[in-house]
Amino acid sequence: MDQFMERAVELATENVRDGGEPFGAVLVKNDKQVTEGVNELHSRFDITAHAEIQAMRKAQKMMHSHVLQGYTMYASGEPCPMCLTAMYFAGIETIYYCATSEDAVDAGLGKAKNIYEELQKSKDGRSIEMIHMPLKDAQEDPMQLWKERS
Repeated sequence: MDQFMERAVELATENVRDGGEPFGAVLVKNDKQVTEGVNELHSRFDITAHAEIQAMRKAQKMMHSHVLQGYTMYASGEPCPMCLTAMYFAGIETIYYCATSEDAVDAGLGKAKNIYEELQKSKDGRSIEMIHMPLKDAQEDPMQLWKERS
């Protein structure tokens, strides 16, 4: 299993040398590497192109499924809230990580730690304003449509 973390860190190191951020990830099932990814924000201009999400996207595309139950993620850094949430939605069961959120802050990459703190606040206390807008009377309710379809 150490080889998967070693690979994640190797990917992160290569990514820094290529102009990216120090994050690499390896997705594993049954002690076999399935996919890997690196942060590609710098080349894709996509804020969601984090290493863990890139690895999950590849696996989900290969399998034609969004479900990743039984998979393990090895990440060079502690997953940010977005990646962690995506792993919850996908059903990933175990995450190993090397660098902590505090290590990322020390390296000048502290957004994830700040976001974790933001998410613990009430909606009213967050720095992003969230405003609920109910459906108009004439609008069809997509949630109701989903319930009827399910």
